[in-house]
Amino acid sequence: MIGYLIEQELENALDHARPVATLLTQIRVDPDDPAFDVPSKFVGPVYDRAKAEEMAARHGWSVAPDGEHWRRVVPSPAPMEIPDLKVIRLLLASRTIVICAGGGGIPVVARPDGSLTGIEAVIDKDASSALLADALDADGLVMLTDVEGIMRDFGTDAAALIERLSPEEAEALDLAAGSMGPKAEAAARFAATGQGRRAGIGRLGQALEILEGRAGTLVAL
Repeated sequence: MIGYLIEQELENALDHARPVATLLTQIRVDPDDPAFDVPSKFVGPVYDRAKAEEMAARHGWSVAPDGEHWRRVVPSPAPMEIPDLKVIRLLLASRTIVICAGGGGIPVVARPDGSLTGIEAVIDKDASSALLADALDADGLVMLTDVEGIMRDFGTDAAALIERLSPEEAEALDLAAGSMGPKAEAAARFAATGQGRRAGIGRLGQALEILEGRAGTLVAL
């Protein structure tokens, strides 16, 4: 649904001068990833505890408290490979703007014969984006959100934007696992893979400024 909205808005903004495509993207994960033993990603609607436990018993779910409510949780394995990379490259070669790896991509595992099958999980979208950017040999990775960037002393009166970090500095930060932590890890992972690679984090409305190093947090060697 989000891919459709982005595709339509881009086509309208570009006056249909460039082709835009949304691709359902498979992402291969390791079936032996330790994350399968510790479900952590919330999915689906909220329930009260009694209803959540009833649904868990009926469907074999794992459930956990989410604030005042309860929700289903599924594993969040690390992305390993993008089987649809050939299709993405073909689209890019034809100057098509590609919207892909939505929601972290569709998690799949490889069977012994090499065929793929889906698996219930949610892949972290920032980790998938870093994998995609690396696989495409991109120069830059921009992760857009609703805050200025990585903040020092976030949530306090002393909060201040960190304008630049090395990959090592970004990895060493103690950030919330459910918000900025995965973005900092993805930025560090991508930027560490080559001289000249830049990863930026910042507000959605400042994408160009982030790319140009005039806003947000830049992670680079």
